Amino acid sequence: MDNNKNAFRDYLRLEKNYSPHTVTAYWDDLTAFEVFVKGSFESDLPEVNYSMIRSWIVALVDDGISPYSVNRKISSLKSYYKFLLKTKQIDVNPLLKHKALKTPKQLQIPFSEKELENVLRDLHFTNDFEGVRDKLMIDLFYATGIRRTELIHLKISNVDYHNKTLKVLGKRNKERIIPLLPIILEQFDLYIKERAKLEIIKDSEYFFLTQKGVKLNDSLVYRLINYYFSNVSEKVKKSPHILRHTFATHLLNNGADLNSVKELLGHSSLASTQVYTHSSLAELKNVYGKAHPRNQK
Repeated sequence: MDNNKNAFRDYLRLEKNYSPHTVTAYWDDLTAFEVFVKGSFESDLPEVNYSMIRSWIVALVDDGISPYSVNRKISSLKSYYKFLLKTKQIDVNPLLKHKALKTPKQLQIPFSEKELENVLRDLHFTNDFEGVRDKLMIDLFYATGIRRTELIHLKISNVDYHNKTLKVLGKRNKERIIPLLPIILEQFDLYIKERAKLEIIKDSEYFFLTQKGVKLNDSLVYRLINYYFSNVSEKVKKSPHILRHTFATHLLNNGADLNSVKELLGHSSLASTQVYTHSSLAELKNVYGKAHPRNQK
């Protein structure tokens, strides 16, 4: 096994503080590329040149891999070769002049305020543990804009009832504090009472649990959000991320400034937050068109 690969994995995990999921994705991409260059060119990773990488890109595209997925795989290689350059394992980064494949822009369409109202007010949630939990999950996604993985890893100790705030551990272990609305705190109390009735609680430190008392997983959270919103929305994408997108869009539509939304979302730069302004711009155009005197004639 390549010692450079092992050192790279430790670097991602320990120095960059990447999540286990991200580290695994990088490792898998690098391993797939290693198999390709050894089979096609009988070459090791540190000896690779750009023409070999280009051949892999062509092979991926021929296999029907989307430009988006190809770019993600090349991003893994970029990180690896930057690491080799940093540790003086190579003198030149073979990807120095690489340009990413063009990808079609995917417009994320948020839920409307009416759709959220239809789910949270009009849908029937059962009064048992799962019903109370599911309603709280949806409301918490919409009220705070947290990521799916942040909700899954939320711990009992992260809730500050006195200050009415939630401590969230985001990407690269970056903490942020989010204010909680009174309606969310009320639902917290109700959920905790139902949670205490579970026969077995294995993952006691985690806030959200399954009926079996264990921490939630990605697929379960996605399925639940998709299920509830399928009852009120015909949008193609109905996911926790769309709820995060909805949170940001509705705040911006109602006058929140971009920097405040950035802090609430836990973004490191405004550029990341600006992707949520497209829907707000549509609302702004609508208001502008109705309000400007020059449009009344």
